Amino acid sequence: QVQLVESGGGLVQPGGSLRLSCAASRSILSLNEMAWYRQAPGKERELVATIVSDGSTNYADSVKGRFTISRDNAKKTVFLQMNSQNPEDTAVYYCNAPRVVTSFGTYLQIWGQGTLVTVSS
Repeated sequence: QVQLVESGGGLVQPGGSLRLSCAASRSILSLNEMAWYRQAPGKERELVATIVSDGSTNYADSVKGRFTISRDNAKKTVFLQMNSQNPEDTAVYYCNAPRVVTSFGTYLQIWGQGTLVTVSS
């Protein structure tokens, strides 16, 4: 089974922090680029941050300086550290891998199930 499984969402107060994790299933042998997206109520899904296998990163302007994407290649896991959160960060956060290699083929655009982050006092 080819899966990405997110965890770490929840309720946080404005100014607080959360750390999201996204773990790839054992069937996934190789990952290059990975990304976090989010979708707020009534809005389109938007790209938050990306990271490639050499550690290079990119961020949406709205989260630069507050969020940090990182990865553990050995554990095939990507993280999103979110600091100084504000209510506009409230959304369902999705992990994405544009291309994954498994023992039974290559798959494109793999998405996690999403994890809800709510920023509210």
